[in-house]
Amino acid sequence: MTAIAKPSIKPNCPNFSCGPCAKPPGWTAASLESAFTGRSHRSLEGRARLKLLIDSTRDLLGLPADYLLALVPGSDTGAFELALWNLLGQRGVDVLAWDSFGKLWVSDIVEHLKLTHARRIESDYGELPEFSGVDFTSDVVFTANGTTSGVRIPDYDWVPADRKGLTFVDATSAVFAQAVDWTKIDVLTFSWQKVLGGEAAHGMLVLSPRAVERLERTTPPWPLPKLFRIKKAGKVDRAIFEGEVINTPSMLCVEDCLKSLAWAESVGGLSGLMARADRNAGIVFNWIERTPWIGNLALDPATRSNTSICLEICDEKYRSLSTQDRVRFCRQMVERLEHEGVAYDIGSYRGAPPGLRIWTGSTVEASDIAALLPWIEWAFETGR
Repeated sequence: MTAIAKPSIKPNCPNFSCGPCAKPPGWTAASLESAFTGRSHRSLEGRARLKLLIDSTRDLLGLPADYLLALVPGSDTGAFELALWNLLGQRGVDVLAWDSFGKLWVSDIVEHLKLTHARRIESDYGELPEFSGVDFTSDVVFTANGTTSGVRIPDYDWVPADRKGLTFVDATSAVFAQAVDWTKIDVLTFSWQKVLGGEAAHGMLVLSPRAVERLERTTPPWPLPKLFRIKKAGKVDRAIFEGEVINTPSMLCVEDCLKSLAWAESVGGLSGLMARADRNAGIVFNWIERTPWIGNLALDPATRSNTSICLEICDEKYRSLSTQDRVRFCRQMVERLEHEGVAYDIGSYRGAPPGLRIWTGSTVEASDIAALLPWIEWAFETGR
């Protein structure tokens, strides 16, 4: 029997997935009518579109002038793999992991690249590992924001400016929504499908001068697939960072990203995007404070993500259930909300503790977040 009345106000946009994420407000497929389709991306106009995308992204992020930015295949995963395969192997490596994707990089480095001087520095979901033991004479690999745990780094103060190794940062659910200290970053990757609300399959790769120097000074000890090759005659292929691409891109996706970048400028650029994410997350955080049966999976308030908020149920009766029954309870809540058309894709990530996960990034409207929360209360009480 329903303990509380079913809410009457629904979110205008029920898309709260943590990837691919909600499109920018007002988006329609008609916005892609001007896409450069049916033509070669290698033509003058095709290359100009790709160069515009790179330059607009540089400007929005405020990248240092001597950092390189390229469009590469395979979304954020492809971009990060490309970086690992090209740049690791010259030093030891510390791999930090506190969510599913961080643990994926551990697996790739230890089990596939088979680096023998690799250290795992891991923590449970909801917490960051201890940073004090990180060895910056080695390369250091980490995620800026744990998309599947809702835990982010609060700042980059723990990364020394005089480090000997390179820092590799998977920032796909952080960039555009959280501050980035470029002086502490040598390699950074992201995709369009997170904070920009763009389409998948394409990744972005940022390289510092130190990373470029490493690339041109050394050759990895393993063969590189064609999709990972960014050097020509021993030097970084600068054309890839000026609008050329390794393989054929989707010009529909390129057009979609250009529209997202234009929308981002219309809401105040980088500071506007970060403010929107902070405002959205604040609505959820305030709701958690006044709702006794729900909690934030991220234990330390300073590490709580403002984009991928992971929620756990704290109700005493729920905690007495087996893990299997907890999973079933959460799945039923998610299905109930989806059936009502008020929230899609808000279940916790597979492998993460059972619960809910809400994307509160910049493309989500605050009014939709506010409308969603009473529905979550209704779904919980109905299932309880």
